[in-house]
Parts: sequence; C-alpha cells; structure tokens
Amino acid sequence: MRAVGAVVGALTVVTVGLAPGAAASDEQSKQWYLGPMQAEQMWKVSTGKGVKIAVIDSGVNANAPSLKGQVLTNEVPKAVAYHATVDYSGHGTSMAELIAGTGAGGGLKGLAPGAKIVPYRIKTTGIKGAKEEARTPDASEALRAAADTDAKIINMSIGGMGSDEDEAAVKYALSKGKLLIAGVGNQGKNGYSDYPASYPYVLGVASVGKSLTVSSFSSSGGYADLAAPGEGYPGYCDGGTVRYCDNRQGTSPATALTSAAAALIWSAHPDWTVYQVERALLDTAGRTWPKDKPSKYLGYGIIRPRVVLADKNYDPGPADVDPLEKQDRSKDWASVAPVAPEASSSPSAPASSQAQDKGSTGATSAAGSSAESSSGGGNTTWIALGAVGAVVVVGGGALAIARARRAR
Repeated sequence: MRAVGAVVGALTVVTVGLAPGAAASDEQSKQWYLGPMQAEQMWKVSTGKGVKIAVIDSGVNANAPSLKGQVLTNEVPKAVAYHATVDYSGHGTSMAELIAGTGAGGGLKGLAPGAKIVPYRIKTTGIKGAKEEARTPDASEALRAAADTDAKIINMSIGGMGSDEDEAAVKYALSKGKLLIAGVGNQGKNGYSDYPASYPYVLGVASVGKSLTVSSFSSSGGYADLAAPGEGYPGYCDGGTVRYCDNRQGTSPATALTSAAAALIWSAHPDWTVYQVERALLDTAGRTWPKDKPSKYLGYGIIRPRVVLADKNYDPGPADVDPLEKQDRSKDWASVAPVAPEASSSPSAPASSQAQDKGSTGATSAAGSSAESSSGGGNTTWIALGAVGAVVVVGGGALAIARARRAR
C-alpha cells in the first residue's frame, strides 16, 4: 500500500486581492491564455453546452457570481452531498470557474462556459471539527459516486491519493468509461508525479506558464500525458470565496482547463466515445517531437481544442480502440479498461473536483521561466499553442517516456 499524502495542499503565495464584481474586465483580462487559445473563436462553435463535469475538490460555492446557474447541486448523490457547496479554501470554486465560469459579476470566464459543474467536496484542509470530517466523504467515495452518474469527465485537481481504496475507486470509474483527468503535481524537476495522475488510464496534466514555458514546479516524474496553462491566473485566496488574488499557480488549473477542453470537444461531437475525445486531445496537442515518444515534461503536448473544433472533417478514429494501447496502459489494469465505450447522444459529466494541485502537500512557488532538460542540456522546442503567434518552450522534447512507464 502506498504512502498517502494530504489530499489538498496549500496553493502558492499570492499577492493583490480584488473583490469579485469590482472590475470584471480586469480579472478576465488576466486570464492570459484565452487569447492564444482563441477562445472567442472556439465559443462560436462550442461552449461545452450539454456537458457536465464532475469536480472532486474542496467544494464549489454555487453562489459565486460567475457560477450562478452553473452548478448542478441537485445532481450530487446524497451519500456524498454533505456540504458540497461549502468551500473553505476557495480552490474548488476557482477550478469550477476556470472550467465553466460565465464571467458575471467580475468573476472568471471559464474555457467551457456552457458546461455545467457537479460539485463533490472531499476531506481537505479547512474541514472544521471531527463531526464535519466524519460526514465528509473521502476522495474514493466521491469518485465512486461520480462514476455511477451520467458523468463522462471527472476533474481531479487533487493529489495524495494512493491507498488500496483509492486505486479500487479509480478502476471502478474506468470500468464505467469515464474520462479521468488529474494534475501530475507540483514537485518540480525530477519530482514524483502524484496519484491519481500516476494511475494507468488517468490523463496526467503538466503546467506551462504565461511565458509559455514549462513551469518549474510542474512534476517531471514521467506521467504527464498533456499540458495546459497553470500559472499567472486569478483565483480565490482568502480561505474562502470572497476575493481573488493574482498569480495563482499549479497543475490544478492546468487540469481544470484540460477538462474544459474535453468538454468543448464532446459538446461539439456528442456522439463520440471517451476514446475518441481522448484521441482528439492527444492528436491535436501542440508538439514537435514524434507522437509515439511523449515528452517527460509535457507528454503529448499542449492542449489545442481549437484544432478539433475548426476542422469539420476531423477523424476521431475508431470508437472502441484505446488511442494509447500501443504504449501499454499496464496489463494488470486491462480488465477494467472500457473495452467498447458507449456513444452518447447527449454529452454529460457530473462535476466533482477537489481543487488542488497534485503532489503538493504544502505551498509550491517558483513560476517556471525556463524548461529543464533531464539530460542537462539546453534542448528546447517551440510549439504553436494557437493558430497564430503563441508559442511554448518545451524542455527535453527529445527525451521520450513511453506509456509503458505506467506498468507496475
């Protein structure tokens, strides 16, 4: 049995706070990635409408201005619904806004503003008293509950999982055909990748910063499948959901944006299976290294849902073939993998997220300004994030880690 760390650690040290509603345009203008990702153009094709995202986190404040009408509180299974909308840290609410915020009242604009959030609050920092802790579900309980709903995407901006119960819950969710997305953690160069991102079939997400370079805090333990912006964004910082602070960072927000990207794709193609959505994310990710040799730092590359949405003739491939099977997702997990996921005519995914950067048991700072190469060299690769201008610097692009790294 693995050692299990704290599920939710503190976020990075932040600076200026701003009350939501004070300057909506200012806060949204700080979401620097929306421009390079061509969000406005994507939203003309898809906003994520019809897709539910399960957010397993510290809870989600459904009354936050940007989330009013976006949180499906009535769809949280009763067994795990205790205080699902109570968020003592603000982390889960921040993740929900990054995914599906409307931008109303000075709040953040989500990458998939048409999607809906189903909140799952689990044991995290901020739980008050033994009685409350006893009634708050563990991550494994919340994950199983989400798996039994019509959720297709489960966002886990959390770390510290790794018990036998956690592994069994992940396998259970996989057997139900869910798209599981989690952050690799904030341990930096050569740092271990946290669970659940390290489990086979869970898409592990790394972080890049505003300078579009690999974040120095993003764990490079070899379990990254994709990467997304994870630095320099506004987020709640007051131990609740009263005010924003600038320069938040971690693989948690990168995970949230990746879930939102999946929602945009699934909404535009509601008949696609989980394998086809996953294949679309991997195939269109920005990279310059061979597709069959994922980078130790950024996996298959930086998310680019725009590429899928802009191509009416995009071929998602076979509905029942795992896009990563050639890289071996670990034989001992083969029996729980969804062999032939069912196509759905209406995209949906219950939201349950525990906003937390994986692998962090405490504050992690250091916004990455340059990529580190495990070979010690200065090898860098430039990748287009959008159709124009925006680029990403990737360290160690030539250093490959096969998907078989997940075999245990």
